[in-house]
Amino acid sequence: MATLDLQIASRCKSIPAKSDIRKWISAALPANKNISLRIVDSEEIQALNLRYRFIDKPTNVLSFPCELPEGVDDPLLGDIVICGEVIEQEAANFNKALDAHWAHIVIHGTLHLMGYDHMEEAEAETMEKLETTILKKLGYPEPYTQQET
Repeated sequence: MATLDLQIASRCKSIPAKSDIRKWISAALPANKNISLRIVDSEEIQALNLRYRFIDKPTNVLSFPCELPEGVDDPLLGDIVICGEVIEQEAANFNKALDAHWAHIVIHGTLHLMGYDHMEEAEAETMEKLETTILKKLGYPEPYTQQET
């Protein structure tokens, strides 16, 4: 089972229980991996988005894969930063259940740590199919019924 280091640095009221977050990560992640997940407010994620992606606005999730030197074996997969305020707003904008959107974004960030991406159309299709499969196994609806930005 994955190990989760959960940090909450947010005023957001809809933060899911740690057990739910762990369940979502475990559904997407091979066993024996560790993840750090930090839930933040808009100001912090906007600063990170600007620093690392040169985009000066809040986003829903950022993933930072662990880059260890060659020969160093550690189960840390990386860090995920999620903005609860953006998750709440997106769920309302897309008329999605809040817990389903949280699950989707946690899984999305986890898949990024595992090397999945959506920059190219073929990559996006692969990642979206995997997200959909994982979410359906957890009892959540298709996440891309309305395209998220």
